[in-house]
Amino acid sequence: MEFKITTDLATQTYQDALMIRTTVFVDEQHVPADREVDADEAKAIYFVAYDSGLPVATARLLPEHGGYHVQRVAVMKAYRHHGVGQVLLEQLTAYAKGHGIDTMRLDAQVQAVGFYKALGYQLTDRPEFLDAGIRHREMQLTL
Repeated sequence: MEFKITTDLATQTYQDALMIRTTVFVDEQHVPADREVDADEAKAIYFVAYDSGLPVATARLLPEHGGYHVQRVAVMKAYRHHGVGQVLLEQLTAYAKGHGIDTMRLDAQVQAVGFYKALGYQLTDRPEFLDAGIRHREMQLTL
């Protein structure tokens, strides 16, 4: 598995991230396409996992309040339940630690809370909420 990181929206890496996000969120989960790309695109750090050159997973980090907000975590269907998401999140954590970050926060789809708990994330006190019609819970990881 190879990982590429970019902040440049003109790169193929960013285009690969968008392709994965569109497939997972828009096509599979029916998130409106106009909600998937947002005003934070130019502020984020994008990670894409490649398997033999094929883009298979993505996530982005958005700097905030001395930490990172993990967003847009998506794994292509054929690669789910094979550890790709875990390795991707480990890459995000290593990047954050390498940049002196001590807190990572994310809004987990309720069905993925167990996955994030296994990686050390804890639920916050924020109650369950809807985002794009999908139930979410806020979670945090202290590094």
